[in-house]
Amino acid sequence: MPTNNANANNVTSQSDTLANLGLAVKDLFHVAGLPTAAGNPDWLATHTLPTQTNSTVEKLLLAGAVFKGKTITDEMAYSLHGQNKHYAPLVNPVAPAHIAGGSSSGSAVAVSAHLADIGLGTDTGGSIRVPASYQGLWGLRTTHGAVPCDNMVALAPSFDTVGWMTRDLDTLIKVSQVVIDKQTQTSLTGQAGLTLQQQHGENNTDLATLKFGVAKQLFHSVAHASQCFKWIEQLSKRTAQNTVNPVALDAEELQTAATFRILQGAEIWQQHGSWISEQKPDIADDIMLRLNWCKTITQEDIHQAKQQQQVVIDYINALFNDIDVLVIPTTPGVAPRCDADETTLANDRNTLLALTAIAGLAGLPQLHLPLFTLHNAPCGLSIVGKKGSDLALLSLAQELVK
Repeated sequence: MPTNNANANNVTSQSDTLANLGLAVKDLFHVAGLPTAAGNPDWLATHTLPTQTNSTVEKLLLAGAVFKGKTITDEMAYSLHGQNKHYAPLVNPVAPAHIAGGSSSGSAVAVSAHLADIGLGTDTGGSIRVPASYQGLWGLRTTHGAVPCDNMVALAPSFDTVGWMTRDLDTLIKVSQVVIDKQTQTSLTGQAGLTLQQQHGENNTDLATLKFGVAKQLFHSVAHASQCFKWIEQLSKRTAQNTVNPVALDAEELQTAATFRILQGAEIWQQHGSWISEQKPDIADDIMLRLNWCKTITQEDIHQAKQQQQVVIDYINALFNDIDVLVIPTTPGVAPRCDADETTLANDRNTLLALTAIAGLAGLPQLHLPLFTLHNAPCGLSIVGKKGSDLALLSLAQELVK
C-alpha cells in the first residue's frame, strides 16, 4: 500500500497541505504494487502488476493525503452512468433513487459518503463533471495536457484529463494547488502567468473586471433552467453593467456530441481494439455495443469529425475573444433514476455528451458548481475558461459563492 513517503527521494520538498485528507483513487491510475483493473476482471487478469505510481497520486500523497483505496470505475471508463455489472451496484449517497454517474463513479461515491475527502478521477467525456453534478460535489476537469496522464490506463488520449471531486471548494483548491503547475496557468482575462497573489493561493479575482458569456440556449433545454436563470440574474446584479450577456452556442448545430463520439471512439479502438479482439473480455452489453461500433469508424469518418472539431474550436475561441468566462449547464438535470430503462439511459448519454463535449473538443478547463437541488436530487452549472485558467476559475468560484 502506498504511503505519504512514496518516492520521497525523487521530490525536493514536501508539505502538509493535504494532511489527513482521505484520498480515493479511480481504478485507472497505477499505484506501484497494487493491481489496476480498469473496471473489468479480464483486464486485471491479462495485465501485470504496476511497478510505478501515477505522478498525480504521488503528489497528493507527498502533500499529506492519506490513501484510502482504489475505487470502482465503469468498464474501461467508457460510460457516464456509474454502473458496472462486475461489482455490487453503487448507491448515490445523496440521492439513493438516482444513479451515481460515471465513470469516476467510485471516487465520487467515496467522497459523498464521507469515506474520503478527495476523489481522484479522469474526465474524457464528462467522467468528473457528471458524477460531481449527480452527487452534489465540486468537480474540476483540468485543461487538456495540464496534468500528466502518466502511469494510467488511457481511454482516448486526445481527450483524457485528470480531475478531482470534493465536498467543499476549499479542499478542491488545495488539491489543485498541489497538482497543477502554476507556471502553466493564465488569468481569466488571458494574461500570461499568474499574479504573485494567485501563485500563493490568494484570491485575486474581481467580478467587475470579467465578462461572462451565458449559453442561454443550452440553459433553456435543461430541467433546472429556472434555478440556473435565477442564479445568473443574481450574478448580473453583482457585476458591472453589461458584463453578463447571452452568447449563441448551439450544441446541435455544432454537432458536439456526434463529433466527440467519433473521435473518442476511434481512439478507444486504437488503444484497446487488439486486446478486445484477442481476449474477448466479458463486458456489459451497452458498452460492448459501443466498442463494436468503434471498430467500424472509418478514416473518412475521422477526417470529417476532425474538420468539425476545428469548427467547434474556432467557434469557442471566437466566443472567448469577447468573454472571459463561459457559463453552461453541466448536465441536463438530475441523475436518471436507478430503475431507468436502457433506452432512457442511452438518450441521457447522448444529451450529456452534447454538453460535456464543448470543453472536451476544445481542451478547456471546466468547473462544476453544485448549486441546486431538484426533486431532492443535486444539480448545478459550470464555468468554463480558456486553456490554462484552471486555478483562476477556482479563484472566481470563491467570489461567486460568497
